[in-house]
Amino acid sequence: MALDTRGWLDRYTAALGSPPITDEDVEKLLALAGIAAHASERKAAPVTCYLAARSGVPIVEALATAQRLADELAEPGVPHDAD
Repeated sequence: MALDTRGWLDRYTAALGSPPITDEDVEKLLALAGIAAHASERKAAPVTCYLAARSGVPIVEALATAQRLADELAEPGVPHDAD
């Protein structure tokens, strides 16, 4: 049985013994993944999310850090905004 995103995330966090993730945090993580994928290769997206979680910094701070880095790496006039 395939689950939708919310169903998968709820079941996965329960299996890990972790509290459920909020919809707001999901959106921030997707934005973080988007920044990484557009500033680098797509496979950097999931690893960037893992590194953010492993670092222990709040998602909002990880997102801002990724945006700053992407902006530094961007060609002039080509912002790397999350989709």
